[in-house]
Amino acid sequence: MTSTPGTAPGTPPGGQSRLRRRAGTAAVAALLLAGVPAGAAVSADAGAPKTATGPQGQKLTVSATTGLDPAGQRIRVQGEGYGLTTGIYVALCKDNGDNRVPSPCLGGADMSGGSKTSQWIVPPGDPYEGDLASAFGPGGTFDVEIEITEKGDGLDCAEVACSVVTRADHRAAGNRTQDVRIPVAFAGQEPGEPGGGEGVDVPAGTVSYRSAAEFTTAGKPLDLLLHPDSKKLYAGADNLPDTADVDERGLHVLNPEDGTSESWISEAPGSTGALRASAAARIAGPLPGDGVVYNYPLRGVGSAKSGDEAASGVWLTGSTITDIAPGTTPDTVLVAQGATLSEIERATGTATRTLVLPGGTQFAADPERGAVWYTDFTAGKLHRVDLASFTVTGSFDLPGGPGGMAGFTETDPATGAVWVGVDRSVLVFDAAGTLVKTLVGKDLARDAAFDTATGRAYVVWQDGGDLSDPANDNNGTLTVYGTEDFAPAAKDLSLPGNHSQAGAASLAVEPGGATVFVTSPAEGKITRLVRQVSPLVTQAPEDLTAEEGEEVALTAEAEGTPEPTVRWQVSTDGAQTWQDVEGATEPALTFTARTAQDGYRYRAEFRNDVGTTRTAAVTLTVTPATGGDSGGDTGGDTGGDTGGTGDASNGAGSTGGDGSTGGDGGTQSSGGSTTDGSGSTGTTTGDSGSTGTATGDPGSTATTGTTGGSTAAAGGSTGTAGSSGSTVGGGVAGGTGTAATSGGGSLAATGATVMSVTLAAAALVGTGVLVHRRARRRTEGAL
Repeated sequence: MTSTPGTAPGTPPGGQSRLRRRAGTAAVAALLLAGVPAGAAVSADAGAPKTATGPQGQKLTVSATTGLDPAGQRIRVQGEGYGLTTGIYVALCKDNGDNRVPSPCLGGADMSGGSKTSQWIVPPGDPYEGDLASAFGPGGTFDVEIEITEKGDGLDCAEVACSVVTRADHRAAGNRTQDVRIPVAFAGQEPGEPGGGEGVDVPAGTVSYRSAAEFTTAGKPLDLLLHPDSKKLYAGADNLPDTADVDERGLHVLNPEDGTSESWISEAPGSTGALRASAAARIAGPLPGDGVVYNYPLRGVGSAKSGDEAASGVWLTGSTITDIAPGTTPDTVLVAQGATLSEIERATGTATRTLVLPGGTQFAADPERGAVWYTDFTAGKLHRVDLASFTVTGSFDLPGGPGGMAGFTETDPATGAVWVGVDRSVLVFDAAGTLVKTLVGKDLARDAAFDTATGRAYVVWQDGGDLSDPANDNNGTLTVYGTEDFAPAAKDLSLPGNHSQAGAASLAVEPGGATVFVTSPAEGKITRLVRQVSPLVTQAPEDLTAEEGEEVALTAEAEGTPEPTVRWQVSTDGAQTWQDVEGATEPALTFTARTAQDGYRYRAEFRNDVGTTRTAAVTLTVTPATGGDSGGDTGGDTGGDTGGTGDASNGAGSTGGDGSTGGDGGTQSSGGSTTDGSGSTGTTTGDSGSTGTATGDPGSTATTGTTGGSTAAAGGSTGTAGSSGSTVGGGVAGGTGTAATSGGGSLAATGATVMSVTLAAAALVGTGVLVHRRARRRTEGAL
């Protein structure tokens, strides 16, 4: 987006006229403010000290802001310009954004004076001055050291954006005028962006899931598998009573995008070998290419793929099958029949080996590590079975003791950890059988699935469904955890109506975690959930310094799902208030820098359906231009146009070409301003006291006296020097007098006493508007 030339992005209504009034005194500002440091973070070197400006003009400087030692580092913090009526804390805090209290802070709020992680600064004479707090120096200054670490006191800068801040002390906790923030980063982080920007409603990069579709084409769904090769969704189902005349039990093959049925295998061989309508109770695993192996009640082991009219299978002897999983070869399966574990041949139903355990009904196989984890909920035990020897190699207690409500037993293929759902908890044991984590939910833990691509574990929890119990609300929950640290990896999602009265919920996860499928047997549906991510800033704008009239660009980018939109915002009052920049809805904001914009702050705001994230505010510093139209060329091209010779018809001489500062032999050096009336340091020929021949009076010699002063405010524009002592921008072609300048503004006063910078600035007030308007004609092409 490119703004209209000369218009400051975000300029309020009527701001154009104010721009002109501001720029009209640009020559004064250039002289008065020369040498004053810029007000925002000015250092471009990430390792150098950083400075930021507060809402009341406070200056805060931090000695180091990047690559900080996570274990602890001492930094120096300096301030100036703080009010002498309010005490402040200096600390490392969570940066919650504009007009939000920075909190929590490392070390908390220091009310004792003994903290090394924060400092308390108070006005001179404050009752707490002394042992508890130190006093501001002259001009509201302070110079302290604090010791900071990456984590501590409820603050974790590896997870949230942190800044070294000043904030009003506890006696004025709601006062945001003392908030000044400088983002910091510890080793391995980017400054101010561990969270990828400043989340407004949710943290940046927040992952959540939403319901995208509900499938009611698979009867009463009991189990799910998303085939890794064919990408088809297989659902084992029972009949859902009172819904239709059709018996819906069997194996359903669905299109995972819209839930349409691609195939339905309703029959499987029974105890006599004859086909009969059979539910698909538990899916063991996929077949190569397409199809699955599954258990159908009571003791059937079948296999089928999309398009089959019926399943092939065998009927086992013994008790009811309670769990099933792939075997150690492609032609076998592991089957639990209560406390009996067997490996059987799928083609014949023959058991190749059998093990009777002390008790149990469920198991999870870990072929990578050659283990089977067998759960006995009744006795409160977890047994480890070695697959090679088919013997028990360890037994472990389930916390909570015997009799816990059976949930699930699953292994994480990446880590070998075994996850056991019991009652309203998930117990996580490592591959050696050591309990490493207990995850507690508000509902019953019913199933888990793992995505090795992202290292995430997905757990579906079901409500008990008994509304006479205050703990029940008829709604289930989906939770997502990191498998390394077990920290929540997505916002919890409520599953309305998903309760356990009609069967246990199950789930399937698409590789990468973009889509999750969850069953609700009580409702006879499968819910398709899609991942969404709040905007996460991947490129943030940086503080920028530009000359008046220079084209500048700020760039910001963010990622998220759905793809976020962007809008740029500007603050003209030190980040106290913000307004949208009209039409600025692209990643790059491009415009022409104007002096009136000096100190403006800019930020990009990204939005999608999940949340809003903003970049940290950056500051634009605009300095006066430092050269004429030629930018400091030397020789005959003296400051832009040749200037002409003027019209000598009336003795006073008319003005020559706008912007020239000399003639054939003049010398121009850098430093002149083409916009503010700040002249170059080269030859000027428009003031009395320069020697040579004035074009308005050929052959005459310009006087060198002091008549009229010498304030050729036009910055060396060429024209006719009439009588001696002319004060209005005349120029003598071939003049040889050289006028020195100070900062910006030509004080062409040969033979006159040099005024002080302050007096010169005052003298320029009257001509500032004229100077600015002449310069605008060159910059904008205005007539």
